[in-house]
Amino acid sequence: MLYLIKNVKEIIEKFEVRKMKIVRTAQAGTLESQDILIMVHKGKPNTGLVIELESPSVVQYGRKIREEIQSIVENYGVEDVIIKAIDKGALGFTIKARTEVAIIRAISKKESSRL
Repeated sequence: MLYLIKNVKEIIEKFEVRKMKIVRTAQAGTLESQDILIMVHKGKPNTGLVIELESPSVVQYGRKIREEIQSIVENYGVEDVIIKAIDKGALGFTIKARTEVAIIRAISKKESSRL
């Protein structure tokens, strides 16, 4: 049993997800109705995730918007990042898509007009 536990720990360490680093400021989205503008900035070391949210419906949906942004950031393993979100009534799938594209752009070393 001890041997099995040791092997599982080695496997976990071997395949542990590497943390992504923000290499540049990036954004995705627009300020149009039913959209969201997501801006990603590199944060100071050991500050974790900071989400600055502006929305006309922040009282009703602010917690849900923050949760959706946080889930995407955690999926990418990004640390020490500042995300500014200006919401204009975007739905959940739009929030997630815009956040994902902004993070991909921010961690990418070369600029691409395709994303």
